[in-house]
Amino acid sequence: MLIRREDGAGGKYMTEFLKKHIISRFGDNRLGEISLADMDDSSDFDGYVFTTDSYVVSPPIFRGGSIGSLAVCGTANDLAVMGAKPYAMSLALIIQEGFKVSDFEKIMNDIERWVKELDVKLITGDTKVVSANVEIIANTSGIGIRNSALDHNISVVKEYRDYPYSWIRDCGLRDGDAIIVSGCIADHAVAIMLSREFDFDIDVQSDVYPVWLFVKNALEVGGVTAMKDPTRGGLANALNELAEKSGVGIYIEEERIPIREEVKGFCEVLGLDPLSMANEGKVVMGVVEDMAEDVLKALHKAGQKDAEIIGYATSEFEEVVVETEIGTKKVLPPPTADPIPRVC
Repeated sequence: MLIRREDGAGGKYMTEFLKKHIISRFGDNRLGEISLADMDDSSDFDGYVFTTDSYVVSPPIFRGGSIGSLAVCGTANDLAVMGAKPYAMSLALIIQEGFKVSDFEKIMNDIERWVKELDVKLITGDTKVVSANVEIIANTSGIGIRNSALDHNISVVKEYRDYPYSWIRDCGLRDGDAIIVSGCIADHAVAIMLSREFDFDIDVQSDVYPVWLFVKNALEVGGVTAMKDPTRGGLANALNELAEKSGVGIYIEEERIPIREEVKGFCEVLGLDPLSMANEGKVVMGVVEDMAEDVLKALHKAGQKDAEIIGYATSEFEEVVVETEIGTKKVLPPPTADPIPRVC
């Protein structure tokens, strides 16, 4: 038996692979509240959260960003959806011999831009140059810290119900929570495809962005109970993870999901489902029902003008159910894998 691309491409197959080969060995490891088996975006220790991520995107420079943008924003986003303020990072690079210095400079410029924007310190790293056909691979690890916005948010949630967590957890959804998506989905995956060989005359850029810059505004309002950034496997995978870990169902209205017309048309032509395609600057969040409109307004004020309440959590069923634009209802299963290889 050989390892397949799908085993590391997000979605159902990767979850099964991780549980069989890694979680089975190390799943009970923990230094704080969150164990490896919880499979949240980060884990915690001594009042900090910690995460790591590797990036193999092809091409390494694409519409709207580069592997450098992803390396900073992607890791920072895994911290932010826990409610943590990104604080410090490492950077490791594996570079193919013969890689253009001009392209490397562009990538480093993007890294420099986003660590400055986030006020994150890059404090350690490693570099290798190899003859293998890898172009460039990046790994970043990050540490996030507690902050007043997170503490305020949790105190607001506790005004409505028990919330036994120190961070924002995937398992935090409860019956009646509103589901908010922070903006238009599938932009990143489409931008990657357009940066390859697809000859479509449409202007779609990657949405790569550090979500802490607007998540903190939502936390300052309060009432956020769960968050995920819908990367590999897209919105469909994120919703299914939240539902499964929280033990609730999720009801979504398809017509309320923000998708650019250009992205929708591109996906229709190629037979792709935008709900299963990667994003790199979006957040799906659960919010206490009474606070949902205030959180939505805060997101709009923070520049996320396409943010929308797309549904709610429910105890009536356990699946993710979508009401289509024509009024029918269908179960939205987790994707088996992200349909676009090397998307991040």
